[in-house]
Amino acid sequence: MTDAQVRLHLDKRAQGSVVTLEIDNSSRLNSLNTKLMEAFVAAANAVTRMDDVRAVIITGAGGKAFVGGADISEMGDLRDEVSAREFIGRVHQCCHAVRAIPVPTIAKINGYVFGAGLELAAACDLRACSDTSVFGMPEVRLGIPSVVEAALLPMLVGWGRTRWMLMLGDTFDASQAQSWGLVETVVAPGMLDQAVNQWVESLFKCAPRAVMLQKQLIRSWEDLPLRAAIATGIDTFGSAYATTEPRDAMQRFLESNAQRKREARSAAKEGG
Repeated sequence: MTDAQVRLHLDKRAQGSVVTLEIDNSSRLNSLNTKLMEAFVAAANAVTRMDDVRAVIITGAGGKAFVGGADISEMGDLRDEVSAREFIGRVHQCCHAVRAIPVPTIAKINGYVFGAGLELAAACDLRACSDTSVFGMPEVRLGIPSVVEAALLPMLVGWGRTRWMLMLGDTFDASQAQSWGLVETVVAPGMLDQAVNQWVESLFKCAPRAVMLQKQLIRSWEDLPLRAAIATGIDTFGSAYATTEPRDAMQRFLESNAQRKREARSAAKEGG
């Protein structure tokens, strides 16, 4: 049996690189144990330091699960508050490492996504799943509360649905996850790669630094009251002009628009 591991796949394209972090503990539905979490944090931190990365995809190996939760066997061996804090701190470190990646992160979900896996998906910027995916936060059925990045769920699905998930521990399907706003798109399993790649291609059409500034600003909005959020936005807009990226992007837009108008006039003359 292959040891659990995190694989880093680098896809270099003309517009920039796309990194996939693949969690492989497929014989145990990609459940997260200490060794695997430490490897994931190291891989995510390495991605943060890479140049020319435009998008990061987080996924699970084997096709049966994104991440089926934290390792129950390891949690069952925790004997005191200290060891419990250390273990759940590692789950948080995984989610925090994803949120610290400066470019958009995409959760590519196929199969089960429970507990810590759902928290990891919530830590991503976008979520695409197959129509066979099954979601749930079953911790209360195992004698523990849902914690750490479960705190992100109210921003995604609202307080009532968060309470439903965390207090009842019931599972729900991909259609329900989409209707609640937990995932942005649902496709057949064979179309999942294509759906994610369409998002990547859309990102390639955007100015790289602007996207990173936008992600940084959205993160700040999570913690700021309205007036401060608006003020931070004004500062961020100004920061965009620290390079020539806005002027260059707008010039390309204006030139492309002018070219379309010339072509339309030429076609009208030929047709008339």
